[in-house]
Amino acid sequence: MEKISQSVVKKDHAPKVSGRSIYVADYPPEGVLCGKLLHSKVARAKILGVEVPKLPEGYFYVDARDVPGDNNVNIVLDDTPVFCRDTVEYIGEPIAMICGPDEKEVIRLRDECKVAYEELEPVLDFYSADEKFFDYNFGHGDVDKAFAEADKTYEEEFETGYQEQAYLETQGMMAEPEEGGRMFVHGSSQCAYYIHGAVMRALGCGPTGVHIKQDVTGGGFGGKEAFPSILGCQVAVAARKCGKPVRCVFDRREDMEYTSKRHPSFCRYKAAVKDGRVTALDIDVKFNAGAYSTLSAVVLQRGIIASPGIYNIPNVRVHGSAVKTNTSPCGAYRGFGGPQTFFAVEMFMSHIARDLGREPLEFKRTHLVKQGDQTSTCGKYHFPVPIPDMIDEVVRESDFENKRREYAKAQTGRYRRGIGMSMYFHGAGFTGAGERDLIKAVARLRKYKDGRVEVLASNGDIGQGVRTTFPKIVANELNLPLDQVFYEHPDTARVPDSGPTVASRSLMIVGELLRRAAIKLREQWKDGEEQEVEEHYKEPDFVIPFYIDKFEGDAYPTYAWAVNAIELEIDTYTGVARVLGAYGSFDVGTPVDYNVVMGQMEGGFLQGIGYASIEKMDYDSKGRIRNNSLSDYLIPTTMDVPRLKCMLHVEKYPDGPYGAKGAGELPLVGAPAAYLEAVEQALGGMKLNHAPFTAEDTLSAITKEVN
Repeated sequence: MEKISQSVVKKDHAPKVSGRSIYVADYPPEGVLCGKLLHSKVARAKILGVEVPKLPEGYFYVDARDVPGDNNVNIVLDDTPVFCRDTVEYIGEPIAMICGPDEKEVIRLRDECKVAYEELEPVLDFYSADEKFFDYNFGHGDVDKAFAEADKTYEEEFETGYQEQAYLETQGMMAEPEEGGRMFVHGSSQCAYYIHGAVMRALGCGPTGVHIKQDVTGGGFGGKEAFPSILGCQVAVAARKCGKPVRCVFDRREDMEYTSKRHPSFCRYKAAVKDGRVTALDIDVKFNAGAYSTLSAVVLQRGIIASPGIYNIPNVRVHGSAVKTNTSPCGAYRGFGGPQTFFAVEMFMSHIARDLGREPLEFKRTHLVKQGDQTSTCGKYHFPVPIPDMIDEVVRESDFENKRREYAKAQTGRYRRGIGMSMYFHGAGFTGAGERDLIKAVARLRKYKDGRVEVLASNGDIGQGVRTTFPKIVANELNLPLDQVFYEHPDTARVPDSGPTVASRSLMIVGELLRRAAIKLREQWKDGEEQEVEEHYKEPDFVIPFYIDKFEGDAYPTYAWAVNAIELEIDTYTGVARVLGAYGSFDVGTPVDYNVVMGQMEGGFLQGIGYASIEKMDYDSKGRIRNNSLSDYLIPTTMDVPRLKCMLHVEKYPDGPYGAKGAGELPLVGAPAAYLEAVEQALGGMKLNHAPFTAEDTLSAITKEVN
């Protein structure tokens, strides 16, 4: 293990375990108004009016008429309103906010508001939805020719559902008017500068008219990438009207019912096979974006770029769309579009292999990409692809081949076993030219006279450990004790814009900027003086320019790789699947802290197993999310996977700090395909095509097989 990889006590460990950490809900209530949102109760309607009860002195009603700037939240298409316009587009859309000093009274007043609706016909079925927020096409080779010359062709459809982030801390933001008219907004978030741009627009002020600070944040998993921009605008508008601080913290049901989820997907795959090899893929991907576009553009982009998997297919045609429905808007979630399409392509390749009389693992090995091969977007895999060695590691650890042969025999009795495998990547960093053209990250170090060094960046710690790993990098380069380097929660009034805490980019991109800045500071170090150094992102010279209009070039400078195997046992009486073992080999480059990285791998892998199995969420005939509590929406615990073995396979990336690559999202992505392949084997080889695959699904499949 390299020196930098050796684990240390996380910087935020003591305050969190002792209860000293201050979350947005922990600030004293004195002088702070409680804000509660009035949500739409119908999926689509014109708002004819709102009858507001008589408000006691000190209580306020805030809606779109009170937005001093633009009533649109700055995200991608900027179509999400701060407060609803003339119509509501989903159950839960914010119509207004009631603010006041007493929470119970605020809730009473909110609940007594009577909204007059002229209901309109909602679009709830995303399979038939025809309004598209985004529509993309790309490919390479001659797909039609490959199909015309094929020995055999295949076509299948695959579906995935919602997934709820289920972070420990619900959404919460607070806005405080300051002297001179400046607005201070802080709370549970991932991307301080995203919120800064959104609030600035809503308030109609300049960059200095608002500043944003991240409070201690109890998890995000993507759910706090865009949503805090919406809630941040709402509390800022309310605080501007009320002239007092306003805090809005969601309760769990409100959070689960009305905030963003993972996009449900429907994927249609067609394949041409010639001489035992897949020569062409024709892929159509549809994501349910919900009522507003939020981050669907970039989620869809990543999903379709990954749709051919990690296979060298000479002819590829991909179409992807994100469609509008009158359901809760979907947004970022760990894996960001990749889990949906990797599930589809991994299952499809396994099914083709079985039809050809070959073992899926052996069949997939013959199609793997290698260094120098062309990517799906006509870019290049510039660095070694370690998947073959990682497969061998997982095979050895799980005894995969012996179990696969054993479980392939006819099984009788109540309990049946199976084992499955998946292999995949996660593109490290922002898609395409985003880092170069949009983010343009800047990171800074400030040395104080006493020799302490502060990291100045905008990346928030949401449990992934950057308040520890950033100082580790800097301390290592400056030869300082770790306690001499510190990183506070970012405040846009103090730190440069180093980009958002998304896309597995923080350590790989910003960590490297800090490493270079530390080298610069070391060379300029002057005892007893205050100094400051700064580094700006520069795209590596080897990168093939990416053009989003054509989907051509290097979508990512490098990739994190993984192989998963899952072994399970199914109770055919109850349909319940018991995971006997989950094995993963993960290449995230050099771990900057071994325990931090292993925590990410284990947690993400378990989250992926939940996505594959028990995390079923849906809406009813009215468009309302049915599972709105942790009693109704199940997430896995360590008790569900008692043997979870994660291994790190290091393939260094030369432009990451000490060889590090993006880590946070990778471990979730591949679990559904490995899980479903195991279920298929346990159920005698039937073909399955949707995730999550629940106990009820298992019983239904068994019943159909018997009949």
